[in-house]
Amino acid sequence: MSPWPSLATVVALLVYYVLCINVSRARAKYDVPAPKMSGDPNFERVLRVQMNTVEQLVLFLPLLWLFSMFVSPEWAGVLGGAWAIGRIIFAWGYYQAAEKRAIGFGIGALVTLTLFIGSIFGIVRELIA
Repeated sequence: MSPWPSLATVVALLVYYVLCINVSRARAKYDVPAPKMSGDPNFERVLRVQMNTVEQLVLFLPLLWLFSMFVSPEWAGVLGGAWAIGRIIFAWGYYQAAEKRAIGFGIGALVTLTLFIGSIFGIVRELIA
């Protein structure tokens, strides 16, 4: 078994963990105690980064592993790393202004689409064989 998809999974979860910590820090900085979900717009952007990332993880992680099993574990690892980088770029941009999130979001969306199409192709190829 290749370690690359596992490494990509751990890196993606580490990125998510850091984003969760950032929400806690933003709660203190902008005085938005739990369970409040709104307040200062700067806090709301930090929260949206974390929420959007968990929404994306629901698609990304199963597709990463399907792609790994039916296409290539090495390429799954590379794509997983690209997804994590995209999430970091997304966060940095969004923390500054909502309009600056597009490049990071685009990277993640392109990776997810590649994993999706590749997984379908790999599964169908296996069914036919």
